[in-house]
Amino acid sequence: MPSDNSILLKNKSLLSYLTVRAASFFSDQMVAVVVGWQIYEMTKSTFYLGMVGLVQFVPMILLTLIVGYAADHFNRKIIICLCQTLAAITYFILAAGNLYGWLNKEVIFLIVFLIGIENAFQGPAIQSLLPGIVDKETYPRALALSGGVAQAAIIGGPALGGFLFAFNPEIVYIIAGVCSVLSIIFTALFITVSRDLTERQPVTLHSLLAGISFIKNKPVILGAVSFDLFAVLFGGATALLPVYASTILRVGSFGLGLLRSAPAVGALLMSIFLAQKPLKRHVGRNMFLAVIVFGLSTIVFALSRSMVLSLLSLFVLGGADVISGVVRGTLIQMETPDFMRGRVNSISQVFINTSNQLGEFESGVTASLFGPVWA
Repeated sequence: MPSDNSILLKNKSLLSYLTVRAASFFSDQMVAVVVGWQIYEMTKSTFYLGMVGLVQFVPMILLTLIVGYAADHFNRKIIICLCQTLAAITYFILAAGNLYGWLNKEVIFLIVFLIGIENAFQGPAIQSLLPGIVDKETYPRALALSGGVAQAAIIGGPALGGFLFAFNPEIVYIIAGVCSVLSIIFTALFITVSRDLTERQPVTLHSLLAGISFIKNKPVILGAVSFDLFAVLFGGATALLPVYASTILRVGSFGLGLLRSAPAVGALLMSIFLAQKPLKRHVGRNMFLAVIVFGLSTIVFALSRSMVLSLLSLFVLGGADVISGVVRGTLIQMETPDFMRGRVNSISQVFINTSNQLGEFESGVTASLFGPVWA
């Protein structure tokens, strides 16, 4: 198998794709830290903190069938460019609101809703793009590289976002907007895929529901995404990190950035390990064990009053979480034909990606009722 460097040198489109992934994740994570902190500062309410996740979840669930159809029947590069354009506009609006003092929780929730729409359309399109950039033989390595780049951005984004927020919040939003502009440029000019458009089909109920039918007939894929959904839905602690950083651990906005980065550090190291030693045997058993470790790590974090122990528990949590992600991603991308990838990825997005946002809402509600530790 060729080395990572040789793959990148021979495939400039893959290098550009990884750049877009890094810039997109970097901006999203920076903004997530600042939005969460500002909402909590404005309201001092864990309920409103959880509402951030719900507001992002609503457009994803409402648009699931539409975004999957769009990713399969229109130019995926154009979809990504349009989504990043919307992202840049929303980030610059947030910057202006901070600069001129008219930003409030209602405006933030409206912007978060628009970001949810952008993520809903971009997710299936960008996930379906990678198989058209590399051949089947090098795809597993490219997928590992993509995951590693995303995790690296997730590590750096929250830490930098928390650090810059302490000085000037609008700087964070401006940098995020610039990252989105760079994503547009790299997507439009430097990514070449073997096929942009699939055979066009009319919008019918059958074509919209094709992704659901495909997953329903693949029990292994259905089981993997469902299992991960419930683990994240009822076990996610990310939404409550501002509460822990502010009132329990008392580490400030920079500490919040470190807390959000810790799971990504564990995920990055686990991604590197799995890229070198992929799961070949007992995949289901390892996935069950990983979710058990995920739950235990969440409990340790809830009870911890030490910043070091909290970071360590989140580090372990991130490493455990990435195992199910690798299993799921490999199954979906390698066993789904290209003309169906957008619709299948959109369903997977509901099961997995939006479970994070709905899980944040669940955490916020339970925290408002029982307190952050019991939540």
